[in-house]
Amino acid sequence: MEKYLTMNGRRVLFDSEKSLLEVIRKENIELPTFCYHSELSVYGSCRLCMVEVVGKGILPACSTLPESNMEIKTNTEQIMEIRKIVVELLLANHYRQCTTCAKSESCKLQTLARRLGIEIVRFKNVLHNELKDTSTYALVRDTGKCILCGDCVRFCDEIQSIGALGFANRGSKSVVCPSFGKELESSECVYCGQCARVCPTGAIVPKSEISAVWGALSDTRKKVLISIAPAVRAAISEVFGLGGENGTEAAGKIVTALKSMGFDKVFDISFSADMTIVEEANEFLERIEKNDVIPMFTSCCPAWVKFVEQYYPDFIPNLSTCRSPQGMYGAVARRIMPEVLGIPKEDLIVVSVMPCTAKKYEARRPQLAKNGI
Repeated sequence: MEKYLTMNGRRVLFDSEKSLLEVIRKENIELPTFCYHSELSVYGSCRLCMVEVVGKGILPACSTLPESNMEIKTNTEQIMEIRKIVVELLLANHYRQCTTCAKSESCKLQTLARRLGIEIVRFKNVLHNELKDTSTYALVRDTGKCILCGDCVRFCDEIQSIGALGFANRGSKSVVCPSFGKELESSECVYCGQCARVCPTGAIVPKSEISAVWGALSDTRKKVLISIAPAVRAAISEVFGLGGENGTEAAGKIVTALKSMGFDKVFDISFSADMTIVEEANEFLERIEKNDVIPMFTSCCPAWVKFVEQYYPDFIPNLSTCRSPQGMYGAVARRIMPEVLGIPKEDLIVVSVMPCTAKKYEARRPQLAKNGI
């Protein structure tokens, strides 16, 4: 039997949707949220998705089940004012140096404030005074920009099964942080970067190394190599609408741009990915012949490797001993390119552009260094 409800005066069919929010978004009606994420459990804390249900009052759409003959209104004057107040309260507890924020162009809080027409914040500014957590090579945490939506907490726990982040304290002193208020480097974090992916503001972002790269490019004594992962090439092609399979149309433009910036050599990491495939296959066959540890797991992902090391150390022997494509590229470049370029190996800078924050951590693993480089 078909089920209907009335939405903004219009009859709407619904079926297996688990919440009013899903029905509303299926109808292409814009309803803002911070704490709702389709991959995560329903949290219902931000209260931005409030709707008016006739006969029941104002309810959060993300945690309200759709019912037959229900009548809802999504954008009444009262609801719009509630959303405006919610965003103003978030801004009052927010470090609002937007021009220097890494998320300035993609911050959901900033975007929503503009859409709601917020020109001034009527509430007193109250900030957490904790310093930025820059303890890891991969991520930067800034509690002054956190809106306590909990997306990072739930993703780390429910999807990644790690739980490196959680809520601490109560009321206005509530914060998201690793256990016992430790820095991220001292926590169980594997640097996968999924917390940064779901964070709607700049509270958790990948650590930028742009300044260090520009510094290397401006040093006339240095020769700077750069390698691009296929996923990055494809993503750039998609963002700029360049077409081509796997970013092939973007390749030439990327090389031209990097050369004009000052990079001496540009590589595609695909060649070292091929090396990885060959080396892992050889290792697998060798293990079979010697009746060694099987099954063999790939070692291409540094977040996965760190996950095994921390949580399943018994499986460390099952990991391939091969480096990742980035690791192989770096080792080959360090060995060959100083001679090709006619420079001391200390004057060679190797840059890689990867789609994964854990690669930043991997690049500094002491096991991958030789003579301190």
